[in-house]
Amino acid sequence: MKTNAVRILDSAGISYSLREYEVDPDDLSAETVAAKVGLPAEQVFKTLVVHGDRNGVCLAVIPGNTELDLKALAKLSGNRKMELASLKEVLPLTGYIRGGVTALACKKDYPVYVDETAILFDLITVSAGVRGTQILLKPEDYIRVVQATTGEIAQTR
Repeated sequence: MKTNAVRILDSAGISYSLREYEVDPDDLSAETVAAKVGLPAEQVFKTLVVHGDRNGVCLAVIPGNTELDLKALAKLSGNRKMELASLKEVLPLTGYIRGGVTALACKKDYPVYVDETAILFDLITVSAGVRGTQILLKPEDYIRVVQATTGEIAQTR
């Protein structure tokens, strides 16, 4: 399946593979997705939409088994305060529904911040822009194509 996210990778000449899985609309957690695609949750990265008080909307990409450290993201992004976007804001801001948000081919080119643990792995997976499909790729390729800043933005739950 060719999503806009996949088309961006194709046009950038980035190698990747797709992994499809059965979607449970009642359980869109990254841990569940990880189990379904056969990877540990720390390699399955989820994309969160966040508002900063100074610099507006950004995307935070963190491992599936962690939660976002809003203070660390604020410091990294030059904001004083950050808050997660509400669920009803996600689609209008990104063009994606919950469980399918990706920094690739977002409605606007928001600043992207990726937790630094991504580079510890040979491959990570991110949403392909639809529920039920994940993109497996090298973290350095993903970071480059979304022009991300990396930093310590995730914390254990």
